[in-house]
Amino acid sequence: MQQLTQQFIDNRWVDSHSRRRLAVTDPYRQTQIAEITAGDASDVDAAVASARAALPAWQALGGQRRGDFLEAFATALEARRGELERLSSTNNGKALAEAAIDLDDAIACYRYYAGQARALEQRQGRLLEHGMDGVEARVFEDPAGVVGLITPWNFPLVTSAWKIAPALAAGCTLVFKPSEVTPLPEVALADIAVEIGLPAGVLNLLLGDGEGIGAPLSAHQGVDKLSFTGSNAVGEKVMRAAANGVRGVSLELGGKSPILVLDDAEVEAAADWVMAGIYFNSGQICSATSRLIVHQTLAEPLYQALADRIDGLTLGDPLAEGTDMGPMTSARQREAVERYLEIAKEEGLTPVRDGRHRDLPAQGEFVAPTLYRDVPTSSRLWREEIFGPVLCARSAESEAEAIALANDSAFGLAATVISGDAERARRVGRALRAGSIWFNSEQLVMPEASWGGFGASGIGRELGPWGLSGYLEVKHLIGPAARGSTV
Repeated sequence: MQQLTQQFIDNRWVDSHSRRRLAVTDPYRQTQIAEITAGDASDVDAAVASARAALPAWQALGGQRRGDFLEAFATALEARRGELERLSSTNNGKALAEAAIDLDDAIACYRYYAGQARALEQRQGRLLEHGMDGVEARVFEDPAGVVGLITPWNFPLVTSAWKIAPALAAGCTLVFKPSEVTPLPEVALADIAVEIGLPAGVLNLLLGDGEGIGAPLSAHQGVDKLSFTGSNAVGEKVMRAAANGVRGVSLELGGKSPILVLDDAEVEAAADWVMAGIYFNSGQICSATSRLIVHQTLAEPLYQALADRIDGLTLGDPLAEGTDMGPMTSARQREAVERYLEIAKEEGLTPVRDGRHRDLPAQGEFVAPTLYRDVPTSSRLWREEIFGPVLCARSAESEAEAIALANDSAFGLAATVISGDAERARRVGRALRAGSIWFNSEQLVMPEASWGGFGASGIGRELGPWGLSGYLEVKHLIGPAARGSTV
């Protein structure tokens, strides 16, 4: 069993100040596979001090060299492909094919921000167009400073790339806390930092839980910017901590995303896209399209098509070829989803498919892929994020009703529209209140497009140039134009 009782600070593994330990498990075999330190505030102090000391030189290095380091991160992840895919699958419980997709996403993210780092350097000091004669105004974008990054357990290496890559591209130094549930793949980032010669203190990785690392990192006055991905409950705590000292904060939180199947949709294709939107990663996706809104004329054939596909899902060992869906990432998450299934019974919801329709594997933290039909909008399962393989469906009489149902949510992270008419799908998508909207497709995520949402889904955006801007402060230098200048 792996023992991880040290913290990665200043490019060295040093003993954690905490004596408290946390178990890391394999959710399929239901066995402990590692033990990590819970961390404490002294670890945070040391990591922040290291990042603060490294900041001036890292900023001065310039975007070209920072881009080279980001390219090196991508190359090193690629070289570790087999090892990291298996480690992620084992620690998280996701099917091996899904772990491969995750790693591709992470690699692409580092490569994209390598280009963004270089482009940032090229545009520094650009002239600002204005109407004031004889005055020169130039624009610079400086790093926010030392940033604290906190990531969840559902997509190891992916959500960390979405934060680490733009932060480094911007010239920030960082203190990174991966989830204590799935830390094992993330530890590779520390090894890579040493391998590629990243300057000491630029990336500090702290293992631990919310009590040991998350809370003191969020409250630390030496941190200039906080970026958090996770639950709304914890996100609100991070936001309150950021307010104490007035520091920047980005929050990528929950979702209760709709998928609309309009009356001109092709049922079989729609069923495939519905399945991809809810059962990928065992439904443990913040953007999971967990509310199905289908036109009443297509409801019955669509429910049957979904039932057939749900019956065809193979649940089992995430490392085994042919497994479609692995277990929940932890016993705690399985229990959380099961509480919602109990609520469904109390509310009298009608299952098309649930645990009564299949036998679950003999081992593993499994929840049966579930579909409820005709779910009232007052149901807790319709309104709250479940974070599991549970789809709630109801029919609509019109396009207008479907849009109204879709937008009737505190969340606004993502949505999908399915129609036989692409232009109609775009028009309906434009009417939805969400940050990412797909039409006639699965959930395509690319580093060039932003990620984030409206309302309770968070603050700010990740990915694309918007993700980079979250780690930059804008500076203008204004004064007399140089003699002979046309400005």
